[in-house]
Amino acid sequence: MTTRSPIPLAALIAGLFLTGAGSLPVAHAAETASTTTTATATAPAAVLAVMERVADWQLAHPTGYPADDWTEGVGDAGFMALAGISGNAKYRDAMVAMGTQNQWKLGPSLYHADDQAVGQTYAELYQMLREPAMIAPMRAQFDGIVAQPRDGSFDWSTPGVQTRWSWCDSLFMAPPAWARLTHVTGDPRYLEFAIARWWKTSDYLYDKSEHLYYRDSRYFGQREANGKKVFWGRGNGWVMGGLVRMLQYVPDNHPARARFVQQYREMADRVLGLQQADGLWRSSLLDPASYPNQETSGTGLYTYALAWGVNQGLLPKERFAPAVRRAWQALRANVQADGKLIHVQPIGQDPKHFDPQSTEIFAVGAFLMAGAEMVRMGLEEAGRPAVVTVANDTALYRLEETVEAPGADVVVMDALTSRLLPVQATARGVIFQTDLAPGETRRFLLFPRARVPAQPPVKARAHARFVPERMDDFAWENDRVAHRVYGPAIMTDPREMLVSSGVDVWSKRTRALVQDAWYKRGDYHLDKGEGLDYYHVGTSRGCGGLGVFDGRTLYTSKNFSSYRILADGPLRTEFELRYDAWDAAGRKVAEVRRMSLDAGSHFTRVESRFTAAGGAPLPIGVGIARRAGQGHYTEDKAGWMSYWEPAMGENGSNACAIILPGATGFAADAGHYLATANATPGQPFVYYLGAGWSRSGDFADARAWDDYVRTTAARIAAPVKISVAR
Repeated sequence: MTTRSPIPLAALIAGLFLTGAGSLPVAHAAETASTTTTATATAPAAVLAVMERVADWQLAHPTGYPADDWTEGVGDAGFMALAGISGNAKYRDAMVAMGTQNQWKLGPSLYHADDQAVGQTYAELYQMLREPAMIAPMRAQFDGIVAQPRDGSFDWSTPGVQTRWSWCDSLFMAPPAWARLTHVTGDPRYLEFAIARWWKTSDYLYDKSEHLYYRDSRYFGQREANGKKVFWGRGNGWVMGGLVRMLQYVPDNHPARARFVQQYREMADRVLGLQQADGLWRSSLLDPASYPNQETSGTGLYTYALAWGVNQGLLPKERFAPAVRRAWQALRANVQADGKLIHVQPIGQDPKHFDPQSTEIFAVGAFLMAGAEMVRMGLEEAGRPAVVTVANDTALYRLEETVEAPGADVVVMDALTSRLLPVQATARGVIFQTDLAPGETRRFLLFPRARVPAQPPVKARAHARFVPERMDDFAWENDRVAHRVYGPAIMTDPREMLVSSGVDVWSKRTRALVQDAWYKRGDYHLDKGEGLDYYHVGTSRGCGGLGVFDGRTLYTSKNFSSYRILADGPLRTEFELRYDAWDAAGRKVAEVRRMSLDAGSHFTRVESRFTAAGGAPLPIGVGIARRAGQGHYTEDKAGWMSYWEPAMGENGSNACAIILPGATGFAADAGHYLATANATPGQPFVYYLGAGWSRSGDFADARAWDDYVRTTAARIAAPVKISVAR
């Protein structure tokens, strides 16, 4: 690893989130490892408390390293581990502030692994918040590297050797960022690049007899004072941490996973036997007597890696858990009352002689990652959680897949990352979201809420409400799309007197929820940087309105007469609209329409139940309003149709699509494209309406929109398989 001249970026975070020792609770300030039993110290609440104390000290004492440096990047990885289990948003917010200050760019050296470490945090923040800017520069840089990789010798004397992953520390810094980028984008190239490059490094630096990594080629022939080979404690800690962070995102069905597991187990078994009596590992693994100083950065990495393996069931608990607890106790004993972590071997200094009071942010990162796994271990020891298994049996990447599982008053933990996920209670249990690779199966743990010391704050990403101040509109949105339908007041209001049950589209290019602010502002027909309403509905079906269609005429209802909100975020909004009876060629028809929209999706699920005289099926047409000019219309026998509208000047093109499982065909009238199917009165009639916008950044053109609609239809047709074991 290398360092660069410091710049004062860390001061930004410290200024925002200053927490000094003087503000510590009395219980924290008085607490020492010598007066705390092992059972108490490893209880989830106690572990979380000391993690937050260490993190608060670090926020209050910025390092001065560049914010995109590897040192900070490892610290950031620890802050993300804490943000995934803490109830305090300031840790996540500090990472967002860091990324914003960096403009979401990686470090200055294009190919250097150290300068890619911060990308792990960018990808994890994107996974939490889904802001495209968080990963856009990294994705562009990695695309360039894939197109023009740097190959060549790993011999340290070779010019340009550090543009390759030619030293063992690099395996923590770069590959996990690449793996995470595949996970959140669905582009497999990044993961495949990381896997191929990992094994090139391993083939060169991994000693298959010792089951340890040389730091780089300069150490091949070197020996310690006792004649043993030179294997650095922190260097092999980087590799073990890197193995964990790869295994979190190498899918269970990937051909390379078994090899990663094998190397992880080999190294874990070897490292277990090198732990010292005080619970720590020394700077030199095979000659600890020559390096007597306690060393907490390597120990933090080993504690993290071994605790993760115990939690995964990859390492025998009876052998490894006692060592993990000893290591955690030893780490905790090196946390001062004010939260400072000490006994950290500084960068580039003599590992035999360093100030016992020294600290470094990368050691704090390792400590926090280890702590998150200790919280997980304590939760499982307090009681077996329910395990939700989610299987994607398709060849599709399923990003932001909503999972519904039974369970009341529970929290959900991702079993691979130990991160607590945003959840929403429903009448049937709880919903959460995950990303799944083709053929991948992932597990999630359900813990009783009362047992978990904290739940991370959840950002609302879906919302619906009745808007009486705007003539009884009903509006709903998520972080991708926004819609409204018209209510009773507008039918008699002299300003518009509009009778229409069509569906309006508000075009947005922000992930924020905007409708409340736009309604309050009142000028939502003007684009002020977030988007606007320029979609024309009038008396048409708009984007997804319906009617009874006899093959010639579309018979439609008036505006909704009443509403009922069933759920209002943070992950799903769900509501019902009632449409009073209307005449459909002499037959009276009424409708109750239940609609739901999940975070991350451009499609609203619609479930209509019709009441009609007699039991005969109703021929239904679900419509998309047609526009004058040259648009792009597609229909597919799988039951979907999409329409990319002609561009409207600088506002660009709106897009709409209907997915109608069981569609009997497609038709058109004077003003609409129609998807048709029969509805049985009293039974659910289900379809999906979706919208997009050329200026949102999600869809560059009609082809991209069609591809998204096609994939969504395929996901609807083949849902994930969910099982629960208690």
